Amino acid sequence: MLSIGYAAGAYDLFHIGHLNILRLAKQRCDYLIAGVVSDEMCEYSKGIRPVIPERERLEIVRNIGFVDEAVLETLPDKLDTWREIGFTVFFKGDDWRGTPRGLDLEERFRQVGVSVEYFPYTLHTSSTKLRLALENLDRISRSL
Repeated sequence: MLSIGYAAGAYDLFHIGHLNILRLAKQRCDYLIAGVVSDEMCEYSKGIRPVIPERERLEIVRNIGFVDEAVLETLPDKLDTWREIGFTVFFKGDDWRGTPRGLDLEERFRQVGVSVEYFPYTLHTSSTKLRLALENLDRISRSL
């Protein structure tokens, strides 16, 4: 049976942690779909607008060699995304492991036969840290 993996993320300010998740995901499935979270969904779920617009983030992820397909994720519920796409394994950073949201996601996916696999979260690099660095540089440049 063909395993179809789904790795969702904002992929804003694309960095090595994003690349590692996609690379590891491809090693664990036959066909990898990367879900690039839309600008609107980022604002809804994280309360922030991405630095890089969704079309550009989608184009970046679409052109990574081990991503078989990239789609714009526009639904707030991952189960609705599964109904639309039909993946068999869901990949997520391990910062979700053991959390109420992560446990709920695992249970809901288990009920429909989707496994959830976690990958190590890249602590030394994150889009949040990069965003803060850019904001600090912007603040400094405006004060000069």
